[in-house]
Amino acid sequence: MNLISVVVPVYNAGPYLRQCLDSIAAQTYSHMEVILVDDASTDGSGQICKEYAERDERFQYVRFPANRGPSAARNEGVGRAAGAFLSFVDADDYVEPDLLEKLYRSLTESGADISTCGADGIRLESGPARTYSRAEAVCCLAKGAPFNHVPWGKLYCAELARACPFDENVFYSEDLLFLYEALKRSEKVSCIPDVLYHYVSREGSQMRSGMSGRKCTALAVQELVCRDAAIAFPKAEPHFRRLALETDRCMAMLTVKAGAEDGAAYAYLKKLSNDARRHFSWRALSLFPSKKDAAAALALCVGAMVFWGIAAAFLRLKGLKGG
Repeated sequence: MNLISVVVPVYNAGPYLRQCLDSIAAQTYSHMEVILVDDASTDGSGQICKEYAERDERFQYVRFPANRGPSAARNEGVGRAAGAFLSFVDADDYVEPDLLEKLYRSLTESGADISTCGADGIRLESGPARTYSRAEAVCCLAKGAPFNHVPWGKLYCAELARACPFDENVFYSEDLLFLYEALKRSEKVSCIPDVLYHYVSREGSQMRSGMSGRKCTALAVQELVCRDAAIAFPKAEPHFRRLALETDRCMAMLTVKAGAEDGAAYAYLKKLSNDARRHFSWRALSLFPSKKDAAAALALCVGAMVFWGIAAAFLRLKGLKGG
């Protein structure tokens, strides 16, 4: 039985952490190690990690003296991993007891380099169990179906994960970059529809917070992926362009929401508008599942002031209607 390494980056996840670690400890695939990387938590998460490491020899604990971000924490875990296979679990999520067992079976029976499963708590279209070629898997990543651009809910050959370290200078969309690079190096990816991973969305997360310079690092990722896909995976490129436009739209909406408190809001919005123009195509726009979101992306391409006016009016109307 091959050893599986489970890497858990931990940062101020106290209210969720025990449920997460209990769900990992209960795995039916018993030959595993769990590497807990505490990214300088300040809420007692580190003490919880120590507790699990002291009572269960499968758990290891390491703590950063200063906060370095989830990419650095994942890289540290991968560097310490001894397993032939590797999986990631976020500290505020939890998993089914047979997550590793089913992912391992799917990967080994199909001869794949990566296996992935269904998840709840996040918008994700499922599908039948099947194995994808490299090009097909990259298209799946671009479309966000049947698996999403997140590292968790998947099992990797450890050598593959080590060949694609997370970029520690990227603080948003680093997951997309990691997966894109991993899929480029894979031969096959197996996918099962079983919902084995439970994503927990919490208040104060990066997805829910306002705009920042750190979030703008996503724009360079989108540009890199779109430019590379245009050459290596042309069928996937329009979908990556759509993803870039959607990222710009989401960030622009966060910018307008935070505008009253953030003096740099309009500067961010102009930057996002310019980025949206760079990725715009009618083909990419037609791939939006929501006409409302497509219209918002088009407004952002027209200009920052146009988007600001429409978004602000929408938010006022939403407030009048009580959400």
